[in-house]
Amino acid sequence: HAVLKLTPRPGTDVAWINGLMHVILKEALFDKAFIQTRTEGFEHLKKSLEKYTPAFVESITGIAAHQLETAARIYAGAVAGNIVYCMGITQHSSGTDNVKALANLAMLCGNLGIVGGGVNPLRGQNNVQGACDMGCLPNVYSGYQSVTETSITKKMEDFWETTNLPDAEGLKVTEMIPGAMSGRIKALYIIGENPMVSDPDLKHTEKSLRNLEFLVVQDLFLSETAQLADVILPATCFAEKEGTFTNTERKVQRVRQAVAPPGLARDDWRILSDLAARMGAVMDYPDAETIFNEIARVTPSYTGISYQRIETDGLVWPCPTPDHPGTPVLHAGKFTRGLGKFHTVAFLPPAEVPDEDYPLILTTGRLLYQYHTGTMTMKSEDLNERAPECRVEISPADAFKIKIVNGEMVRVASRRGEIQARAAVTSKIVSGTVFIPFHFAVAAANCLTHSALDPVCGIPELKVCAVAVSPASNTLKKAQ
Repeated sequence: HAVLKLTPRPGTDVAWINGLMHVILKEALFDKAFIQTRTEGFEHLKKSLEKYTPAFVESITGIAAHQLETAARIYAGAVAGNIVYCMGITQHSSGTDNVKALANLAMLCGNLGIVGGGVNPLRGQNNVQGACDMGCLPNVYSGYQSVTETSITKKMEDFWETTNLPDAEGLKVTEMIPGAMSGRIKALYIIGENPMVSDPDLKHTEKSLRNLEFLVVQDLFLSETAQLADVILPATCFAEKEGTFTNTERKVQRVRQAVAPPGLARDDWRILSDLAARMGAVMDYPDAETIFNEIARVTPSYTGISYQRIETDGLVWPCPTPDHPGTPVLHAGKFTRGLGKFHTVAFLPPAEVPDEDYPLILTTGRLLYQYHTGTMTMKSEDLNERAPECRVEISPADAFKIKIVNGEMVRVASRRGEIQARAAVTSKIVSGTVFIPFHFAVAAANCLTHSALDPVCGIPELKVCAVAVSPASNTLKKAQ
């Protein structure tokens, strides 16, 4: 349905985003009033973009110069320009830079703080935003209140009637697995995550988890990770519990129990409360609403939200008072820091690029008919009929060069491992790139992926690594 589709080489996002801004500046399509009144650092940004001409960007990204110019004019000419991105922007060693570059682009055209504008991430799961809001990050309490800020720590200690809360940041998920391998981490408690399929460099992940002294997994089904656990705690799914979800537009919505949980499955919060009590920290909550009321008391952006107010429709935070209508549009009139800051962001190549031994770029992602690591969707016969197995999508030109045909079993190898899967020859894939969905534990794409991390947020570079593809029959002949 797109008016224009650009297909950059994986790992080159900063280059084409900077290229769009170069064109917008050259043709004076930027929002002068917005830049003058609401931003700082414009001159530095302008100078840093001089070299990102359409021809230079084409040499890096493969996007034709005229297409880049057309895209820049479309975005800059829109009454409201809305940037929507997914993991293809963030799962890179330059993921933070990619997002900063998009923020630069939005500010350059005055597309922040307006209806229909913004820089909007589409989350991979329904409550990623809510989990982050609740402090499921190593550096913040709920509402993004810093764990290193003394006044915040004191506030939490007073509310919870305790002392000596940690005042240092914890570990990111991508630091925990290496910590397990080194012995720094002795035990791990994993809730609703399946790193044995979703993490990069799965051989290293498995070795790390097996090196733990104690592993607990709390999940809906016996996932590949749960099979390694010393203790498995069965949890309830979305339809079996009460609570709230907060979606990507920051709307807090009610979730209501529709069916009874099976067997010994229990709500996550009940399991955690009982575990805390046995460890000497009493968390005596009668129901999910009581927990939400506590959230509202300690989280400024949620203070005005209650079950009563979201009975029929949700509210968008920040909602600081009980009579506040919510804030559907952020940054209207003013940014939290005052002026929006332009960041100069230079293009850096991915951590691993193709070479003679591994001449193709692998990028990974999702299919419409499977979800994440398949722990839920692969229980459905209908969905499995539509997406029954891992397929390696490859361009006709590359398939011809490698001498493979559609439906043939192929071997895909990287410096970290190899898999065998069926080829899907399709013109949707550009030459030089192959695509493999990460849902499948059999022929797991993440046996191949690179564990290089973004230096700021620690996200792994799941979207780019170098691979070699060959007919699986060649591997069999060599073995024989």
